[in-house]
Amino acid sequence: MRRNRDKKKFLMGKLFLHHFVFLLPLLLLLSLVPTHSAEMDEGDRLIRQVVADDENLLLNAEHHFTTFLQTFGKSYASLEERNHRFSVFKSNLRRSRRHQKLDPTAIHGVTQFSDLTPAEFRRKYHGLRRVTLAADVNKAPILPTSDLPSDFDWREHGAVTPVKNQGSCGSCWSFSAAGALEGANFLSTGKLVSLSEQQLVDCDHECDPSEPGTCDSGCSGGLMTSAFEYALKSGGLEREEDYPYTGMDHGTCKFDKSKIAASVANFSVVSIDEDQIAANLVKNGPLAVGINAVFMQTYIGGVSCPYICSRRVNHGVLLVGYGSSGYAPIRFKGKPYWIVKNSWGESWGQSGYYKICRGRNVCGVDALVSTVAAIHSSQ
Repeated sequence: MRRNRDKKKFLMGKLFLHHFVFLLPLLLLLSLVPTHSAEMDEGDRLIRQVVADDENLLLNAEHHFTTFLQTFGKSYASLEERNHRFSVFKSNLRRSRRHQKLDPTAIHGVTQFSDLTPAEFRRKYHGLRRVTLAADVNKAPILPTSDLPSDFDWREHGAVTPVKNQGSCGSCWSFSAAGALEGANFLSTGKLVSLSEQQLVDCDHECDPSEPGTCDSGCSGGLMTSAFEYALKSGGLEREEDYPYTGMDHGTCKFDKSKIAASVANFSVVSIDEDQIAANLVKNGPLAVGINAVFMQTYIGGVSCPYICSRRVNHGVLLVGYGSSGYAPIRFKGKPYWIVKNSWGESWGQSGYYKICRGRNVCGVDALVSTVAAIHSSQ
């Protein structure tokens, strides 16, 4: 009798183990979906289905493409162009799946950029022109790091303007630089003023003397430290409302010095050390940062912490804060992360923001960091 009971327990345990092994991948997949439904819209749920389904990724591609067109208000001039974009879209579905496997703590899928090839995306939405700096560039002093807060966010302190949109113009560098000066000006004056990126696009042609031909060039790219140099020499930046953004190279500068709203006192490059980056962020305000944006074309949410990512930076963003524990259930623990303000509008990422893991120098996030101090214009 006892032998039969033992045999029954053994068979039941074996059956449980079999089902557990079978269900484990599904449980891990479900754990990727945040429990707070406010962060999920229909598009997000659709994308998780698309990315998660390895065997039938392209089975409903036409339906997903139609939904994509409706969601982002896309239209094309001809049937030929639509067919081409559909082909690119399907390639990006596969690319999203690859990104999801390489970056499992984030959520990847369809974004407003899913009908663009990687080359088109780089040309239109990157714009960090170069990554080397002049030998005589100012270096930020080393700051103490022992008493840094575990979490910090300049948005909570009023130093960050709403997310902006550079459009299909490689002017990310101007948004990064203007955002850093907006934060510095807030620290200096107590007032948050949205500054003009278009002034930088039209008027800033500052060059790096150590690299001939590498000058700030509007929609064709630039560098944040060069933008600070321009602002220092010209006297400062106008308000956004006085020199509004158009997302185009006009070829003419309409800068009115009498309308300067924020001026640069000095700027410096921060040490390649993430603790120093955090210390400078807390003390000096939001930082202008370069990043490799390869995973950002398909990013939807979560903490991006890819296993492999080049440190060759190609996109300018604004570092506004950091957190000690981001949502990353596939590794069964939270991941510390940086909070990055992007310039692709609020419909991208997490309401226009990107979270990238902190402490591993991922995607070159530590490679090109600069801080700026502002003086208030009396005009």
